[in-house]
Amino acid sequence: MTGFVDETIIQVSSGNGGPGAVSFRREKYVPKGGPDGGDGGKGGSVIFEIKENLKTLSDIKAKRSFSAQNGQHGRGERRHGKDGQDAVIQVPPGTLVKDPETGEIIKDLTGERRWVFLKGGIGGKGNFHFATSRKQAPRYAQPGLPGESRTVLVEMNIIADIGFVGFPNAGKSSLLNVLTNAHPKIASYPFTTKIPNLGVCSIGFKDLILADIPGIIEGAHNGAGLGIRFLKHINRTSGLAFLIDVESEDPVHDFQVLLDELKGFSHTLSEKQRIIVITKLDLDPFGEKYDEVRKMFPGETVVGISSLGRMGLSELTKKFIELDAACGQQ
Repeated sequence: MTGFVDETIIQVSSGNGGPGAVSFRREKYVPKGGPDGGDGGKGGSVIFEIKENLKTLSDIKAKRSFSAQNGQHGRGERRHGKDGQDAVIQVPPGTLVKDPETGEIIKDLTGERRWVFLKGGIGGKGNFHFATSRKQAPRYAQPGLPGESRTVLVEMNIIADIGFVGFPNAGKSSLLNVLTNAHPKIASYPFTTKIPNLGVCSIGFKDLILADIPGIIEGAHNGAGLGIRFLKHINRTSGLAFLIDVESEDPVHDFQVLLDELKGFSHTLSEKQRIIVITKLDLDPFGEKYDEVRKMFPGETVVGISSLGRMGLSELTKKFIELDAACGQQ
């Protein structure tokens, strides 16, 4: 089973153009029989292709090097050399191609289907192109032009409408499980979620893509825990849902820590539209704790839910629609 890989450095090369041919046909009264060398084939290109069902870059990382074929030599009788085969690199939606040294984005593949990154070299012209009245038997042809080689960083960024942010065991995976067609592994120990998970939540005629990002802990933006590695995956979400356990000893502190970690990673993240989701209401059957917690967040949109008891999910999905609509108006 391949693991989750969200970035890797690869070497890519387009193909060289094939050289043109020097050839002469055998024909009476024609110098050297007449030049008939054909053109060389075009070198293959390096092409990035989006594949919707890809969720990882593991296959690309395993291969590491992608080379298109060279164009073939031209042939006699003005026959054209065969073009080289393209190197097609399949990547998930939302992939970025970057310069590995500077981090500069070469291409954001969001919304693309195919992108030609490196074009193959043009094939050389055969000697029949160079025949003139003065030089009727040219003994030279053009070499093909060389291809290009680059080293690039390929980085996958999940594209979702709403990203779930919370400490380990806040209930993110359970919520994704009950709202969508995703089936993340769930267990009663920290860092259950090791990789980002996506699911589609269908609400009437509207589909929302929800992303469960592995749990953040205090100090994540300085390298603690798992969350920092995956925070980039919620850079492109429209809005965020902050999940806080109803049994937390200090819900406001938890929320502030999460917000600070987002700020430490990117101010853009911390300024996204958001709602606060108080989870595990099945542990608060009379709602007393939830009422206390809700009052701690004046000015915020707060929703209480229980994934286990299927409580509050209808209200939550309505808030998700409102959040997505609000983000679309910005």
